[in-house]
Amino acid sequence: MFEIKNLKYKDILDIEELTLAQAVVCFMGPSGSGKTTLLRHLNRLKEPDSGEIFYHNKNIKTINPVELRRKVVMLGQTSVIYEGTIADNLQIGARFAQQTIPDHNAMLRMLELVGLNHTLEEGCYNLSGGEKQRLCMARVMLMEAETYLLDEPSAALDQNTEQFMIQNIVDFSKEKGRQLIMVSHSPQMKKMFPQGIVLLEQGKVREAIL
Repeated sequence: MFEIKNLKYKDILDIEELTLAQAVVCFMGPSGSGKTTLLRHLNRLKEPDSGEIFYHNKNIKTINPVELRRKVVMLGQTSVIYEGTIADNLQIGARFAQQTIPDHNAMLRMLELVGLNHTLEEGCYNLSGGEKQRLCMARVMLMEAETYLLDEPSAALDQNTEQFMIQNIVDFSKEKGRQLIMVSHSPQMKKMFPQGIVLLEQGKVREAIL
């Protein structure tokens, strides 16, 4: 759970108070409204000019950034693919974080959840943009985090694939007792999660349906 109090960052964010306690939260709003910037504050990729952010009642300024990012894992908009097979890419996030390496069955299940119909032994560089995005999503979701920050996780996907993947990821997160905080422009998100929407405009919270 995050609590944000009097957060100001340059001329981009000005948030008086916001509590993110739901299992699924989606930041929405026009381009330039501060959605990604706010997301990056939640794991200290950006630091506020003033104000405080609390994670489970602890000021995140007092948490080592590396330790925080192991608990609060972020998937950015750019698909980062490493050399090697699909299995290598699925395991590398856990290796970097010094976590338990996901086994064969766990990796296969995650490929199914993101709708990626490839074997673990295949290489990655012939994957389409949407497939690379889903592979990155699968890699992040296999990490042992408490909260996942997803920046436009379905931007390269068609409507049917988006709904399939996001619903599966949400169900998986709830099953594991984890939190999802997403940035999205997709109108489907408001339909899928009507009780988890934060609307940002010009860096301010215009509406929070939580």
